[in-house]
Amino acid sequence: MPKREVGHFFLSFGIEGMEDELPSRQVEEGSSSKRSQRQQERQGKLPRRRKEVKRSLRRPDCPGHLPGGSAHWLPEHSGSEASESVEDTAESCLKRWDRCRRGHFLHGPYPATHFGPKACVLPNPTSVMHIQDPASQRLTWSKPPLNVLVIRKIRDETLLEPFKELCRFLVEEKHLMVYVEKKVVDDGSLMRDDSFSAICNQLCTFREGFDDISDRIDMIICLGGDGTLLYASSLFQGSVPPVLAFHLGSLGFLTPFKFESFRTEVDKVFEGNAAIVLRSRLKVKVLKGMFQRHEQLLGTQENGILPHNHINNEAGKITLQLQVLNEVVVDRGPSSYLSNVDLYLDGRLITSVQGDGVIVSTPTGSTAYAAAAGASMIHPNVPAIMVTPICPHSLSFRPIVVPAGVELMITLSPDARNTAWVSFDGRKRQEIQHGDSIKITTSCFPVPSICCHDLVYDWFDSLAQCLHWNVRKKQTHLMNASDSSDTEN
Repeated sequence: MPKREVGHFFLSFGIEGMEDELPSRQVEEGSSSKRSQRQQERQGKLPRRRKEVKRSLRRPDCPGHLPGGSAHWLPEHSGSEASESVEDTAESCLKRWDRCRRGHFLHGPYPATHFGPKACVLPNPTSVMHIQDPASQRLTWSKPPLNVLVIRKIRDETLLEPFKELCRFLVEEKHLMVYVEKKVVDDGSLMRDDSFSAICNQLCTFREGFDDISDRIDMIICLGGDGTLLYASSLFQGSVPPVLAFHLGSLGFLTPFKFESFRTEVDKVFEGNAAIVLRSRLKVKVLKGMFQRHEQLLGTQENGILPHNHINNEAGKITLQLQVLNEVVVDRGPSSYLSNVDLYLDGRLITSVQGDGVIVSTPTGSTAYAAAAGASMIHPNVPAIMVTPICPHSLSFRPIVVPAGVELMITLSPDARNTAWVSFDGRKRQEIQHGDSIKITTSCFPVPSICCHDLVYDWFDSLAQCLHWNVRKKQTHLMNASDSSDTEN
């Protein structure tokens, strides 16, 4: 990622531990020299001089140049020693910035600004806002897109004609390389169409789990409902190309475009400068046998912290690692007992969940299973992780929102009567036993979803159209408005 593009997006992400980047003594000396210099300049003793710090050395995204309590500016010096010290300080600041950028952030990890081989976020060098303006999230292309992945909802014959029409447009008119799943091409209804055989022979096919196309696709077009977007996210475990989703399914909360205008919408996206929303994902790891047997763990927790000597690093084995767009669901499975799992946040025990299970969701997933379980709905542009209990056996257990970037860990409680089951966006369901753990944090690879209008209007429009949010009959206005005192009289 080019360094000049770092920080043009999500400027609201701060850095932890940057207060100690510059020595306090150096800052105090610099501030005192500045005050004395200003006083002498006011008295006319010294002419005003320009700052020695070059503009090229000032990175707009460097924490040392951001406003706020932890911000530090490079102190001024004079002579050759000044230029050398400034260059050394700037170089060390850049190194610290790169090192901190790869570490933990206050509001979550720094998101990738490149999506696929040729798509990236449109730079906005004039933006000086500390909080990112949602209207500035625009998409641009470094090179024209050539490879397009078309994902169609299977087992739906009504999508056959739209799929043919879209493929003809992309191959014959746009001269693009179109990738589709092999099971879509092998559809009997599609193979019996002789008029589509010429287009079908030019399509590139792949099989999920066998062929890796993550580094070939420039753009994704989804035909179907919200499940097609979730499936597209599962195909790319790293950087995700921009997604253009057409509403041809049941709900359509994540698919804002109408297929009737697909030619116009595709041309607009190819021209660039399209509004996008970065839907954050969860990076999930399932570790088997990370802790010793639960019988040995009884009575070993002190102040909510699990002792390090009870973590068996050699026994811990990552059996599954996924990028999840909606949610991670831990439930009791077929057992009739309540599930009993422990929830840790950054290594500290937060609470034990006794009930039917717990949901860890992204803001995108807050309108899915989490909303059905009583959670609030969060805009996808908000960096957060939501924790929602499923039918908790406690009247005071309410859904909570934690900052993006923290690490959540879910394990079976030592005294749990039964095992638990976990699923990821409704897929890859598996059993969790004693000694296993699930680690969840915010992923650095969001899903760039192209907006129909803008990321604010699209979300509220989906709430009203799909979930009927705040929809009711309006009150009738009073025909003869009168004062209450007149009514009484």
